Amino acid sequence: MSRHILTAPAWPYANGPRHIGHVSGFALPCDMFSRYQRMLGNQVLMVSGTDEHGTPIQVQADKEGVTARELADRYNRVIVGDLHGLGMSYDLFTRTSTENHYAVVQEIFTGLHANGYIFPKTTMGAISPSTGRTLPDRYIEGTCPICGYDGARGDQCDNCGNQLDPIDLINPVSKINGETPEFVETEHFMLDLPAFTEVLGRWLNGKQGEWRPNVLKFSLNLLEDLQPRAISRDLDWGVPIPLDGWRDLPNKRLYVWFDAVIGYFSASVEWARRSGDPERWREWWQNPEALAYYFMGKDNIVFHSEIWPAMLLGYNGEGDRGGNPGSLGALNLPDEVVSSEFLTMEGKKFSSSRQVVIYVRDFLERYDVDALRYYIAVAGPENQDTDFTWQQFVDRNNGELVAQWGNLVNRSVSMAAKEYGAIPEAKDLTDADRAVLAKAAGAYATVGAELSRSRFKNAITEAFDVVREANRYLAEQEPWKIKDDPIRKGTILHVALQVVDDAKTLLTPFLPNSSQKVFTMLGGTGEWSGMPRIDEVSEGERTYPVITGDYASAQARWEHRPITAGTPLQRPVPLFPKLDQAVVEEELARLGD
Repeated sequence: MSRHILTAPAWPYANGPRHIGHVSGFALPCDMFSRYQRMLGNQVLMVSGTDEHGTPIQVQADKEGVTARELADRYNRVIVGDLHGLGMSYDLFTRTSTENHYAVVQEIFTGLHANGYIFPKTTMGAISPSTGRTLPDRYIEGTCPICGYDGARGDQCDNCGNQLDPIDLINPVSKINGETPEFVETEHFMLDLPAFTEVLGRWLNGKQGEWRPNVLKFSLNLLEDLQPRAISRDLDWGVPIPLDGWRDLPNKRLYVWFDAVIGYFSASVEWARRSGDPERWREWWQNPEALAYYFMGKDNIVFHSEIWPAMLLGYNGEGDRGGNPGSLGALNLPDEVVSSEFLTMEGKKFSSSRQVVIYVRDFLERYDVDALRYYIAVAGPENQDTDFTWQQFVDRNNGELVAQWGNLVNRSVSMAAKEYGAIPEAKDLTDADRAVLAKAAGAYATVGAELSRSRFKNAITEAFDVVREANRYLAEQEPWKIKDDPIRKGTILHVALQVVDDAKTLLTPFLPNSSQKVFTMLGGTGEWSGMPRIDEVSEGERTYPVITGDYASAQARWEHRPITAGTPLQRPVPLFPKLDQAVVEEELARLGD
């Protein structure tokens, strides 16, 4: 039975292009999962966009002498290009500076406020002594008062994961200019997180055995010391506060972390409107049978496993104080928070300022997109921090994609095309024939089971076992040596092509571009796996790009399909280029220290 499945990759911040460390956590894992779910026949809605508010955007805009909106416009377009180039199959990739997003965020705020889960409080805010401007929490660093980590940010300690306030830091300094900030009284709205301790605890404990252990353990530990968290800031770039006496204040806006997580919902509402049925979002957000999966890096766990669920519970009237659902009705909570660890590069943290980085757009100019997708699937930071090295990238490209998968496709298709011009018939199967066919057909269950749990490394390893088995089969059968038995030779090549077809399907979530090539070589026509497109849309006087796509018309299905003898074969083309060893030295020379 088809199910409605929301897949929600984290919102990239619109302050620069994405590098491969970013997309290894939130982007590619979500796309692999989404493609698999679509192949199963499920109704997938994959939504996200650029996160464009907050003082870091304003600080960068000031440095460049442009407005915050101009900076966000520029990097929104860059990031759309990055993610489209990766083949990210978004139903809608939008942005947080739309009128739709503002309206939905204000609706969620209003519902939370009406149920008593938001309250005003006078706090101490950090300002720059030299400019008098508010300093963003994340631009203040000091020693964590909880774990003693030197380098904690004013909003969170990346070492112990605890939420912080800048005033709590020991020896705080501004990352912008090195000043010691001054703290002055200011009034802000707070989200009453302690009012969700019990209901969040019950919800999280119900995820035992379902979530990745590191995500669940981290989330449960946070419950021990939930504190009210500010959801507004002193700045003029962001969503206005929808209350009388606050709405028109020029320097009070909802905090970026509060509005960004609502983006998953607002993007769904926008997608429904653009699809021609404004109420269709309800099928994913209010259907009790629908499922929702959120993908991000581990530094974003707290927002997706604690804060966003608390906001939804509060809007639904299901917090510890009760209440009534907001005007849009009760909304579904996440079913799973799929967090990846960190990817480093050549043993170092990614750092744009130190040039320890390769941006997505630069990578795609020089290398095959599926080579990157393969690397992230088989060697990415799924369960632990992992290191990207150029040597390993070249080795995997040449030794696995070229020598194993590409070689299997090329010799199978080229021999059959040369000898028969079409898929030959299979007659009188041997035990060896049946064994390799059974291996391929049986892999749908094993690979699918791993993909359904977001275990991408296990899944692609199982899929490549089919490729390896097929290569062994051909090496043992040696059809190129058969001169006087065309029936047996045709049978061997038919079996090999059937396994190639199955392997193509098994690898489609990971390698959609090269799978399309194989589909075409085997005589397929049309689109095999749906690919995204960029549309230009308008809102008022603004025009901007969104990523979308028509994925329902793609032919890819998660099932074994017998190939048909007599189907004309297309001339084989290389799936992947072999990389010269000099690539390693060239790329290392581009890196800074």
